[in-house]
Amino acid sequence: MTKKISSPTRVDLAGGTLDCWPLYVFSDGAQTTNLAISIFTHVELEALDSKAIRLHIEDLDYQRNFSSLEEVLNCEDASLELVKAHIEYWRPQWGFALTTRSESPVGGGLGGSSSLCISLIKAFAAQMGREMSTLEMVTLAHNIEAKVLKKPTGTQDYVPAIEPGLNIIHYTADGPRVEQVEFPVQYFEDRMLLVYTGQPHHSGLNNWQVIKSVIDGDRATLEALTAIKEVGDAVAEAVRRGRWQDLPGLFRQEFLARVRLSSGFSSPRIEELEKLSLAAGAEAVKICGAGGGGCVLIWMSPERKVAVREACQKSGFKVLDAAPVAQ
Repeated sequence: MTKKISSPTRVDLAGGTLDCWPLYVFSDGAQTTNLAISIFTHVELEALDSKAIRLHIEDLDYQRNFSSLEEVLNCEDASLELVKAHIEYWRPQWGFALTTRSESPVGGGLGGSSSLCISLIKAFAAQMGREMSTLEMVTLAHNIEAKVLKKPTGTQDYVPAIEPGLNIIHYTADGPRVEQVEFPVQYFEDRMLLVYTGQPHHSGLNNWQVIKSVIDGDRATLEALTAIKEVGDAVAEAVRRGRWQDLPGLFRQEFLARVRLSSGFSSPRIEELEKLSLAAGAEAVKICGAGGGGCVLIWMSPERKVAVREACQKSGFKVLDAAPVAQ
């Protein structure tokens, strides 16, 4: 039997970083808002009649056959680290062929590795007959990815891979709770453009620096996080009320708060992209993920989309084929 799984990635609209424990606890709760997009991760898992295991990680051009589960778990190949961590958790007692693929650029800031974690969990759970709730999948993916990265991670990226659409994720002492919001899909598609800077970002490192600064009581970091929380709450309220026209101004506020949080959030390449897109008629630029590279969401009126796209491509930026994914 073969299980084929695809999960979307996301663009984070507001409230990122606060999804990292214990930052939302220190902030007396937080709201993050993100949108699932049509850049997917894919997993194909086929059960075999033998003990043999065949692994193919397409993005890393990694392909290898193993005689047993023990041989996989003893393998030290760096390319196998994430997949091996999932296999180690599930420990299937039968052979299998596993293929993984991601459409997200490496270090794109779209939650590609988190989406892949969810695709792997869905595939193994389905193959092994285990039903899992959203919270169970988020918790498992969070712990496995933290183990691999050896750094704290946030959890917002897992949610749209499980529950596509426009999500507000509430972080409280009770843990995350997902609120799905209906939204005008075509309205978003007409106004959003996703562009890859060509430089990967490093979310684990950036998040750890913020967590460490908060624990050390750094006042500037605490003030910046308060500003990010306020913008996150405002975006969540705008989304609930359908005040889509408020988003560009809130994206600009979020950018200023994040630059206060970390100078590494922006970069010369991102600043170049922001300048040329605004000159072409864009209304706002939203850096995806922890910044420093990766992808940027550009927001504009439908009438300016062609001009903004052409300006980005002319300057060597890669415009990605991405659209919102509804519930």
